[in-house]
Amino acid sequence: MRHKYLLILVLLLALTENILMRDCKPGEKRKSGKCIDDDECESIPDICGKHATCFNTIGSYFCQCDKGFTPTHNFTQDDSINCQDINECVNTSAACGPNTKCANYEGGYNCTCLTGYISSNRTFNAAERDRCIDIDECVDGSTDCGPNTECVNYEGGYNCTCAPGYISSNKKEIFNPTEEVWCIDRDECKDSTFCGKHATCHNTLGNYYCSCDAGFRLKSGQTNFTDTSEVCESVCDIDESICGGGVCKNGKDGHECACNSGFTNYGHKQMKCTELKCDSNTSQASPELTKLASLMTNRCLALSQSRSVNETQVNGEQFLQEFINALDDLLLGGFSGDNAKASALFSILESMLKLIGPQLSQNQTEKSSATTEVKMLLERGDSPPKGDFMVSTNDVEFTSHWDTATGNNHLGFTTAALLSYKSLHESLNRWFDHLKKQQKQTFKINSKVVTATVSNEDTGELEKPVKLTFSHLEKKNENHICVFWDPELEGGAWSERGCKTLTSSAHQTVCSCSHLSSFAVLMALYDIGDVYELRLVTLIGLPLSLICFFICIVTFYFVRSIQSTRNTIHLHLCISLFIAYFVFLVGITRTENKVGCSVVAGIQHYFFLASFCWMCLEGVQLFRMVVLVFNTTLRPIYMFAAGYGVPVVIVAISASVNIGGYGTDKYCWLNTEDGFIWSFYGPVCLIIIVNVFFFLITIWKLAEKFSSLNPDLDSLHKIKAFTVTAIAQLCILGIMWVFGCFQFNENTLAMSYIFTILSSLQGVLMFIMHCWLSKPVREEYAKFLSCILAPQKRKYSEFSSNQSKSQASKSVQHTGESRI
Repeated sequence: MRHKYLLILVLLLALTENILMRDCKPGEKRKSGKCIDDDECESIPDICGKHATCFNTIGSYFCQCDKGFTPTHNFTQDDSINCQDINECVNTSAACGPNTKCANYEGGYNCTCLTGYISSNRTFNAAERDRCIDIDECVDGSTDCGPNTECVNYEGGYNCTCAPGYISSNKKEIFNPTEEVWCIDRDECKDSTFCGKHATCHNTLGNYYCSCDAGFRLKSGQTNFTDTSEVCESVCDIDESICGGGVCKNGKDGHECACNSGFTNYGHKQMKCTELKCDSNTSQASPELTKLASLMTNRCLALSQSRSVNETQVNGEQFLQEFINALDDLLLGGFSGDNAKASALFSILESMLKLIGPQLSQNQTEKSSATTEVKMLLERGDSPPKGDFMVSTNDVEFTSHWDTATGNNHLGFTTAALLSYKSLHESLNRWFDHLKKQQKQTFKINSKVVTATVSNEDTGELEKPVKLTFSHLEKKNENHICVFWDPELEGGAWSERGCKTLTSSAHQTVCSCSHLSSFAVLMALYDIGDVYELRLVTLIGLPLSLICFFICIVTFYFVRSIQSTRNTIHLHLCISLFIAYFVFLVGITRTENKVGCSVVAGIQHYFFLASFCWMCLEGVQLFRMVVLVFNTTLRPIYMFAAGYGVPVVIVAISASVNIGGYGTDKYCWLNTEDGFIWSFYGPVCLIIIVNVFFFLITIWKLAEKFSSLNPDLDSLHKIKAFTVTAIAQLCILGIMWVFGCFQFNENTLAMSYIFTILSSLQGVLMFIMHCWLSKPVREEYAKFLSCILAPQKRKYSEFSSNQSKSQASKSVQHTGESRI
């Protein structure tokens, strides 16, 4: 029975396995014992090939080519189909629009504009609905037609044509820019009848114009014309005013003119009567100018009598020489007149230059004399000259434009003149009151004075400024100002109005002026006190000296071990110099308050004199120490009377005689112009002479004592050292004031530097000579510094011992003077 059950179990297992192992259908796959759909698009990604998309279905799949590729029907791998690009540009399926070209690419196409067209995008497709429009090469500047041409645009391109007045080299009206064609000038004047009778054709580059012949003109008044309907007629038939106030007569050349009285023609090709402007009224006010005024009046009379172009005129060069000779007679002795006379002189000279210019025969004329140098330019012609001109003398260059010289009324000639005066700047080196100037500033003419004129009568306000280049008389790097002589400023004065300085160096100045007149260059001078280096030396050196003076005063007053008659003199010498230099530093330039400035000058006068008096006392003391044996010490009352009393007397007398001598417009010091400075230098010179006398006797006595058999060498060497330092001190201070007497004068910059350096170092030298080079003083300084740097308590015994030594040294020092 058991075997039977076993057999049934085996049969059941076999049946189950047969069911489970049964195959799935195509397009399915088994998963977890079940058959499910197989997604071929996922399991085999490249099943459709390139440019194709796979689509899965239940139990199968199919492929479709991407847009822009063929075939368009579905297929599978079994069909062995590859997707191929569709060329839309070939099969006409592209829709780019007009004026475009198609550009195929794999899977699609783009559109671009044809040459000569443009769109908003460089490339586009049909869906973007862009369109190509024509490029106007004639507007955007991309044409290349060449010179003297005009551009002709058309759809998709352009052509070229010659500009009016030109013809093409291939004789075609329109040509392509790629052709080698150029435009040449058309000579319209080849047709001799083009302009009509009594007219001349003038060909120009690309154009032409007609002008009437001499003696004829247009009724319209125009000079040139191109309208052939206009006719040239005789000027006398149209307007007799063509003769400029003269009489017009018809002749074979059209017309002839004769000037009325008071007019002249100056020999123009076309008759133009110019009014003679000869005003000699200035001779009534200035007798010295009578010769020049008469010369001008006589010349005007001669010109008015020769009114026709055919009449002989007086030689212009001869008249110019007569004018220069008369001017030499006036200026040779120096021009000695007031500003009104200078204004009258310039007025006559300007009128004379305008009168002479058109009478000259040469285009360029120059003459030179003892007092002047003149150069003149002349341009004649029916039309005014163009361009710039330059006229120059040895020291001045005048540059302008011919339009400025001609003005609005061309008279058939244009003149320009430059007259340079060799010494007139010396006579006119004043009348600067109307110039703007800074504090402590003065002016000086630093160039030749010149008169510049042109034939234009209206030169008060020029549209184009003239330029003048002046060479300096003194080659200095100072501030230079361009000026002119203005006769309207209270009879005449130098003025800056309308003139400005373009460039300036040590050698020359370039001026620009909006009018014409007589010109010069001024040099602005500043007081020596404005020199920066001197201020710097003073501001650094004097405070240093004041500090040294203060140290000397403290040393001589508080260090008892060195106190003596001689050091008392040194003490008051330093006090006097300290006060004098302190007042000098803070008050020498405070001139705004006249009373305060006088007080500052008086204080300096007193204390500088006091310093010399104390130096004199030092010489007297040395003399007493060497010559006298007993009673060599000066009594204090005598020293104070001499050191401070004598200066009081001198200052009191000086102030009572000339109180205005204290303080000037520039400095708070003694006036140097009226000799008041000798109230200081007189006593100083006397003191120096007295001291030299005492020093000579002292040196002589010292030499005798050194030659004796048993001299006290220690004392003698000490007095010798005293004498040497005293003489050195006197020399330094004395030499300093020798240079100081020139300190406040002009053109003494070197003297000012020496004085400033010596005075600034006076305190330093006093400290070195009387303190630093003195061994006892150096020992006291060392003790003082040791107490500050390493303070220690001294024992009573040491203190007593030092005191006794100090007293002993004092007794020796005080008796040392009498021992000699």
